Amino acid sequence: MKTIYAMCDVFKAMRNFEKTFEKTYQITLNEAMILCALKEASEKVTATHLSKQTELSPSHTSKMLRILEEKGLIVRSLGSKDRRQMYFQLTPTGNQRVTELTFDKIKIPKLLRPLFK
Repeated sequence: MKTIYAMCDVFKAMRNFEKTFEKTYQITLNEAMILCALKEASEKVTATHLSKQTELSPSHTSKMLRILEEKGLIVRSLGSKDRRQMYFQLTPTGNQRVTELTFDKIKIPKLLRPLFK
């Protein structure tokens, strides 16, 4: 039972952190992971690549990409060799948003602080 209560505390701390993160940056943690993966990429990348890099399911990655595109943080383009292939990259606004992602603006729950040292 102790383990289950400990896990509940971790989930509560994560939920609180996610709420604060989303309120501060107007994006979710999953969206932020995709933006960071795009920032680290040296060129345009596919949804499959992003799904593998972030370990999000392909369907969830697709949903996050659609939301980020609607927010104007990423753009998609067709492949030049295979027009069925979609590639994604940050917009200037998306690039700026990634640069702004610092944890000094967010209070980290006590339980999670050891992860940020």
